[in-house]
Amino acid sequence: MYGRVTQGTITNQLLRNINVNLKQSQSLQEKLSTGRNINRPSDDPVGITYALRYRSDLAVNDRYLSNVDSAASQLDFNDTMLTQVNDVLKRVKELAVNGANGTNPLVAMNNIALEMEQLKEQLIDIANTQFKGKYIFNGQFTDTKPYDPNDPNKGVTDPGKLEYIISTGVKMSVNLSGNEVFGYPAASTGVTSTINEEDNIFNVLDNMINALRAGVHSDVNSQIALLETRMDKVLTQQAEVGSRVNRLELMQERLKDLSVNLETLQSLTEDIDIEDVIIRSKVNESIYQASLSVGSKIIQPTLIDFLR
Repeated sequence: MYGRVTQGTITNQLLRNINVNLKQSQSLQEKLSTGRNINRPSDDPVGITYALRYRSDLAVNDRYLSNVDSAASQLDFNDTMLTQVNDVLKRVKELAVNGANGTNPLVAMNNIALEMEQLKEQLIDIANTQFKGKYIFNGQFTDTKPYDPNDPNKGVTDPGKLEYIISTGVKMSVNLSGNEVFGYPAASTGVTSTINEEDNIFNVLDNMINALRAGVHSDVNSQIALLETRMDKVLTQQAEVGSRVNRLELMQERLKDLSVNLETLQSLTEDIDIEDVIIRSKVNESIYQASLSVGSKIIQPTLIDFLR
């Protein structure tokens, strides 16, 4: 037995189909206006999980890139300071070689001693340098001045490391210990330390200055070897900084490449194919207009039309 198809059934089915077409048009228009294929989880439950994962990975990667930039900035600053230390020590060596010359009168040696005192103060200023309000040569005690300007020979700096996380499980130290650069206190200073170095640059400068004022050329000459040893150690520290900077540059390129890959994957998951959506939107618009046209003919008859 067949059921009777009434005008109400036809009208309801027509309205249902028109609403489906309208909903599809709305969905396509929303994608066109946002440029995104996924505007809510229900659009693609599987795709949204990948999209969220890509977003999380990109956020973490951006954090690593930020850490790399910060680490590189501080290492570049450290390299600049070490270059200044080297420049000062080169001048000290020139003066020391000149002061060790036995033909120099006492007046000339006093003048050399005066310049060396100025160079010593310059080294103290470098040793107490701050970067972004933090002392760079005192390990993790960045708020404490590492060297007493009145007696830098006894300076014992913190050996702690300042580290940035630049990748998963990868850390990079960005600071240098002041004692590694300028030397540990010499045993003659009376400072209790696990390491004593006679080539502590402040100790060497004091010995040179005292020898110059006393006019003892041989004592000045004896300090030159220690000065050269300290210069080699400073160059070693600078080479270490350079190697870290090179590694950071490689890491930065790697992270940038990873960021591009993640953005590409995210775009493939979330973003629309603009040409495809425009075509589908136009087709759906034509279907919608056709359904309205057909519907107007279906629901046009009234009771009067049937009574005729």
